[in-house]
Amino acid sequence: MERLAREAGWEIGIWHAGHLVGEFPHEVNDGAKAESYITPENDTPLRRTDKAGRTCHWILEIHLVDRARGFGGFYEQLLDLA
Repeated sequence: MERLAREAGWEIGIWHAGHLVGEFPHEVNDGAKAESYITPENDTPLRRTDKAGRTCHWILEIHLVDRARGFGGFYEQLLDLA
């Protein structure tokens, strides 16, 4: 994704590719920051339950930035892991 963005003249504006649906801020979900985001550091399955036994649901999040022109945008969508 980073290569494709760069080839199109954009930068990736965030360090993750998505996050858990739930309480905010995401940083404190279950007390585990990496497990609340879709990142290389998160080695837990996306299909899982949280510490309270609830099924985890995820949002895909892509943030593209054009720093030279001073704007960017987000794309978010609920992921279907069924």
